[in-house]
Parts: sequence; structure tokens; C-alpha cells
Amino acid sequence: MAAQIWQKALLRPDSIALLGVSDDPLKTSGRPLRFLRAAGYGGAVYAINPTRATVQGEHAYASLDDLPEVPEHAFILTGAARALDALEHCEARGVAVATVLATGFAEAGAAGQENLTRLKALIARRKLRVLGPSSIGLANLHNGMTLTANAAFAEPDLPTGGLFVASHSGSLIGALMSRGKRKGLGFAGLVSVGGESDLSVGDVCMAALDDPNVTGFLLFLEHMNHADRLRDFAQAAAARGKPVAAFKLGRSDAAAELAQSHTGALAGADEVADVFLKACGIARVSSFEGLLDVVPLLARVAPTAAARPGRVGVITTTGGGAAMAVDQMAARGVEIVPPSAQTRAALSAQGIDPGESRILDLTLAGTRYDVMSAALKICRAAPEFDAVLVCVGSSARFNPDLAVQPALDLIDAPGHPFAVFLVPDAPDATRQLAAAGVPVFEDPETCADAVAAALQRQVPALPEPTVAPATVALRVLDEAQAYACLSGVTVADFIELDTAAPLPDLPFDYPVVVKVLDGAIAHKSDAGGVVVGVADQPALAGAIRDIQANVARDRPGHTVARVLVQRMCVGVGEVLIGMRRDPQMGAIVVLAAGGIFTEIYRDSVMRLAPVDLAGAQDMIASLKAAQILNGARGRPKGDLDALAQAVVAVSNLATDPDIIEAEINPLMVLPQGRGVVAVDALIQVTAQ
Repeated sequence: MAAQIWQKALLRPDSIALLGVSDDPLKTSGRPLRFLRAAGYGGAVYAINPTRATVQGEHAYASLDDLPEVPEHAFILTGAARALDALEHCEARGVAVATVLATGFAEAGAAGQENLTRLKALIARRKLRVLGPSSIGLANLHNGMTLTANAAFAEPDLPTGGLFVASHSGSLIGALMSRGKRKGLGFAGLVSVGGESDLSVGDVCMAALDDPNVTGFLLFLEHMNHADRLRDFAQAAAARGKPVAAFKLGRSDAAAELAQSHTGALAGADEVADVFLKACGIARVSSFEGLLDVVPLLARVAPTAAARPGRVGVITTTGGGAAMAVDQMAARGVEIVPPSAQTRAALSAQGIDPGESRILDLTLAGTRYDVMSAALKICRAAPEFDAVLVCVGSSARFNPDLAVQPALDLIDAPGHPFAVFLVPDAPDATRQLAAAGVPVFEDPETCADAVAAALQRQVPALPEPTVAPATVALRVLDEAQAYACLSGVTVADFIELDTAAPLPDLPFDYPVVVKVLDGAIAHKSDAGGVVVGVADQPALAGAIRDIQANVARDRPGHTVARVLVQRMCVGVGEVLIGMRRDPQMGAIVVLAAGGIFTEIYRDSVMRLAPVDLAGAQDMIASLKAAQILNGARGRPKGDLDALAQAVVAVSNLATDPDIIEAEINPLMVLPQGRGVVAVDALIQVTAQ
């Protein structure tokens, strides 16, 4: 089916059928008809209920076959089994889109799986597009199409505007709408995608992309399924200058427990989602309230081409209130920048004491219109800032006209974007500012969340999608096999030995490290399979015996047939470089402080893979351990150019569809000009 057909039927249908609609307007299955009539939807609405002649005072039809036309959109309000029959009937009749309210699919045991199999077969035929199951419906507030069973749409005076909301959770649609209304925000459309058996968040947002009523998008995400479609939408939205913000659940570390490698432990699902959303140019907030509060800022803060922390100048009438906001912003990586000497001089010329602090504390003088207005104008023109935050104390509650008037008068004047943090509960001032489009915050956490998300948003920077392998069996290469895959990375000299054979003379000098060579033992140190500092041949024989005994204790019945003997080397520092494929979001490359405690340090940087040399250099600069590698406190400088080239080489493994995960840990960074050397590697591939 052509996209323009189902996209129109989804959000702008001329005719709707309600299958299984109830006569009781208060019941879940009765609400859609009541809401459509209350909103003044102008298209045809057909109530289908084979047990009644009328529904809510309107003529009821027994079946789709009895309608005078084929409806564009059907809302199926029955249980799962009957919903499947209804879907197949819709398909046969040529309905373009059907929304399914029912649960009872993937989450409902064996019976649910049977239902899901039948649903997938229907979707695969591509004759009917499906929203749901478990979708509570959708609404286009500009044409009155409130095709939803969500009780929140009983709200009088639904707030119409430019925001389009897509959510995995149906119930939170109402929460966003009611909270947004209180903040003076208006909505163009709201969609509950439910189980995403067919149409996904990316699909429904793409359908709304060229609607002139839509100015921006808000996403409530519970997972990252169908990330490829979200990626396509995000790029298209950026090209049209329509900002996208997202709140995603799931910042849990539980998934890391299943990781084979240190890379897997570092690159959990949520960490990968964070990298993916940033690369898509989507502003991710960490709070539900922040999803709404970031909207006015996104309208005024353009995305940047290069990564930046965001430089904020702070003007305040309350030192304590500003300190709360500063603390929260700094925790999110935002730089709180003091006024420059030139800015302080400009303030002094206006009779404003700039002080010596990092923030501009006006105290009581800041409640005067002329003082606050002059300070705001000067700071908005100062080149050291990307944005300005104005923190207002008690005057916001008791003298709102004095406290907020400068912000109201200057919001559309030239200069850096600015926002206002009202420290007391000041509902009148909040309403005035919100109505004028001034970004306004009522708590320091949400303020910092939104400021960081807006300032750190970038234009999409997405590598070409890597080939996602089919679901197949996997195997882990042994260390020697892994080294053979590392094109472009220098590996420390090594030799493979059969433990049953006589020991040969080594082709390199002692001391050496001896390691069990077995793809089944990924974490060799944990199994007692590594001995370091082996000084001569007798010690080598002893090390092999020790490894055999250790592994036998750790893995009863497991025999050590081979070991790898490797030249020991010492560098300026150790790092980990890894590549891992996420089944939804694609390949990522990880750079982290290296060694056996990598996942404990949690000092890591991730990007979508592959990266180019500039991207690798940016990753190194973002790593805290890079200070050590770059000669901190008199230490020798490491070869960061060679490290960047190694990051690029490992990231390029993403172009090989058979490599699922790869890791060098540690990679020894040698002194400047001497390169880097891999001294351990783990690679997981498809089992062929």
C-alpha cells in the first residue's frame, strides 16, 4: 500500500468505522464515539454493533458489509479473538488502516502467541496497516479526529497547537496532554502505538511530518524496537527543522549481567539508546516533566554540528536558588561559564556590580526592571555563552510583573536564547512567561534536564546503516583467531603452543605472559587461565601446568590443549576498544579505560559505528582517562594518533556482517610516536 494512502487514513481520514462500539458512552468501548462527536469531527462515523439497532442514539450497522462505503480507518474495540476476525474482514473490504485496542497477543501466553502468529501473517500481506494491538487510539486535534478510548479526552477545551506526541504507553498520552495544557502547550496530534506489530513510533511520526500544523515531536519510549524507522524519521524531521525530544524508560543495568564481554557490560541497551538518539539529533531528557519543559527551549536553541557541553551564563536574584540549578546543570555536563572581563566591564558601565563569582548575583537590585533588563541584554550578547539562565527569587511570587517583565520584553530580541528558573511557587509568573513562549522552569532538576538536552542536541550524524545479521547461532573465536581479524591494529608478538608437545625456543625474548587458548573461555583471568611475568623456559612449563590445574578446578572436565605465549609490553596506559551490534539500533564502537576492571570504572565513550578519524579523536577527547594518556601530571604522553587509528579500525569491523562483537582489552598505548599494541582480543562471530 502506498504511504500517502495509509498516512492520510491514519491521521486525516474522511470516514471511520467503530467496530464493537458500546451503547454506554462511559465504557471504554463507548468513548470513541462520544469523543468524536464532542470534538466536532466532520467525517463520516459508522457505529458497528451486530447486537443493537442504535448506539448512543445513532444508527448501528451489523457489519462492515452493510456500510454505504468502505471506511478509511477502523477502530476495533473488541477482544483479541474477535479483533483478528475484524482485521481480516477489514483487509478483505479494502480498509486502509485499523487500530486495535485489544490486548491478548505477545503478553498472553500460548493463546496470545497463536493470536500473534495470525496477526503477523495478516500484516505480512501488506494490504492493511495496523496500529496496535494495545493501542488506546489516536487524535488529530486540528480536525476533531479524537479516535481514542483514553478517558483523558473528556477534558474540555483540548489544547490545540503544534506538538505531535507518539507514545508506547497509551495512558501517558493523557498525562502529557493535561500537564502540557497547564504549561500553555498545545498539541496537533497524539498517538498511542501500543505493541507496534506494524506501525511504529517512527512510522506515525513520519505520517505527520509534512503536516503544516505540526511544529515539533515528543516521544515517550519504552524500548527501541524498529529503531531503523525512528532513524529515518529523525533525519527527515531535522531536514525540515522540526525538533524532536524523547523520554525513554529503562536506565537499568540488569541487561549487562548477560554480557559476554566488557564491551557488552558497558554498552547496555540504555547506553546504546542514548548514543543512538543523540546521533539521530533527538534531544533526550531524563524526566517526564522535562519532556514538556524542553519544548520552548528547542524552539529557540538550534542543534550544533559538533558535540558541545553547552556554556551557560547565570543571572540570579537568589544565590541559593541559582546554586541548586548550577549544581544540577554541572552534573549533566553543562559548563557554567563566568562573565568575561569584557562582559564585566559592560555590566559595570551600566552601574551593575558584576562581582567576582562564576554567576552574576544581582541580589535585590535584580528585582528592578532596568537592572535585570540591562544585565540580560549584555549577557545575551556575550560571546562566552551559548545560553543564559535567569534565576528569580521571591519577587516572582509577590511582584511577578517586576520580576518577569524583562524576560517578556526581551524573549524575541536578538541574542543568545535564555530561560527562567522560578525558585518559589509562582503560578502567575509561570503562566505569563509560558504564554509568551519563554522557557520557564519550576524546579532545578527539570531546568537542568531541559537545558542540557537542548544545548547538547546535535544535527543528525549517522553512519551508513550496517548489515544486521539474521538470528543465528554464535561462536567465540580463540585469541589467536581474533587477532587474525584485527586488520590495521598492531598485535604484540605471540606464539601458539600445544600443551602436549615439547616446549620450543621462543621467537622473542622473555618475560612473557601465558594464556589459555580456547574460545570457550572468554574471561581467561577469571578461570585462572593467565600467568604473567614468566621469566624463562622452566617457568613457562610451570605456568602451563598451573593454567591446566586452575582451569580444571574452575571447569571440571575441561582440558587445556593449547596456550598462547605472548611478549609482555608496558605502555603509558591501557584502554579497551570494542564493537558491538545492537539488534535494533545497529553497531556501536566503545572506547573505555582498559583492564579487568573496565566495567567497574565505567569511564567509557560510545558512538554508532563505523566512525572516521575525526570521530575517533572526539571519542578520545571525551574519555576521562585520556588526561592520563595525554601527559597529565608529568607522565609521558601516549600515542593518541595511533589510538585514534585503532578506534577507526575496530569500528570498521561493523562492516563485516559475520562479526557480532569484537573487543581489544587491553590495548597498550605506547609513548608518543611508538604506536599502540593489542595484548588481548575477543571476537564473537556467526557460527558457520
